[in-house]
Amino acid sequence: MATKKPKIRTMEELASAIAVSRPTLSRFFQDPESVRPATAEKIRQGLAHVDYVPNFFATRMNRRASGLVGVIVPLLTDPFFASLLQTVELAALEMDFTVITQCSHGSAELEANAVERLLSMNTEGVVVAPLGEYGSADALRQLGRSLPIVFVDSRPAEPYTTIDFVGTDNEQSIGLITDYLCRTGAPPVYLGMPRLNSNGLERESAYRRWMAGHDLRPEVLPDDLAPQSWAFETYAYQTMDALFGQGLYVDATILCANDRLAMGALQAAHRHGLFNSRPGARTRVRIAGHDDHPLSRFMTPALTTVAQDIDTIGMTAMSLLASRIRSGKPGEETVERTFPAALKIRESA
Repeated sequence: MATKKPKIRTMEELASAIAVSRPTLSRFFQDPESVRPATAEKIRQGLAHVDYVPNFFATRMNRRASGLVGVIVPLLTDPFFASLLQTVELAALEMDFTVITQCSHGSAELEANAVERLLSMNTEGVVVAPLGEYGSADALRQLGRSLPIVFVDSRPAEPYTTIDFVGTDNEQSIGLITDYLCRTGAPPVYLGMPRLNSNGLERESAYRRWMAGHDLRPEVLPDDLAPQSWAFETYAYQTMDALFGQGLYVDATILCANDRLAMGALQAAHRHGLFNSRPGARTRVRIAGHDDHPLSRFMTPALTTVAQDIDTIGMTAMSLLASRIRSGKPGEETVERTFPAALKIRESA
């Protein structure tokens, strides 16, 4: 029968049990090679005979390099940000960093709180998916003066000349999907997203430029009443349900600023019988999105969209951050890297 190991709760108790000094034990947990090999082996042998779990933060907070990086995203339940976070975390692990995740929940106040919390945790750098005009500009500016930052997915409301950015080339992605829709049917009208980050304005502007450049009239569905909320599906459903109910846009091509909007529009179209359920039959309305939401291929009909290269975006953002951290100084020039999207043609358009 195995002997139950004695429970050790503090570093002081552990030092006494192993018969080494508290500073020596602390140095061992920070870097085992910083103590003599015989002492390191003595500590390892002692740890094998006691029940002790080192306090993660206690062993890292006193290090010159904590190995901690922060990530701030607006919404954890959004599949795009969940996928981005997963990619950043896996890349960080490969680079020997540990990720501390914070969520702003779409709130400028909570974004500022997340910044303060990460600063207090001795993080070495932060990847931030910032909010738009409603974001915490002062807090982000303070963070940028203290730590390396990489903005990812969307740009902040005001320019930061010393902070890198990684995201999707919205000009290319919107041009790609708009060109396809124009080649295969009626030119699209555009359903925009609430102004919660810079992507909404960038994608709408790209749509307007593409249409004007091809001598077509851009038409943006009214969004002046769009709530400042991340409930995109609800907003799109209510908007399109009202328009379809008036007999408007029932034969149109509708390009949505993201797939979550498209899902709401699809539901409204179903409610008004705008999709023919017979296999191969042409639908009245065509709906397309942007992002390639994980469920977009399983919609009815499956959603035509463009896929962002989330893996490359996340890995590049983390690589840039690690480079800034390890160099110990800001780069001479701000790095901006955007990546093209890929067209995904499915049944909806």
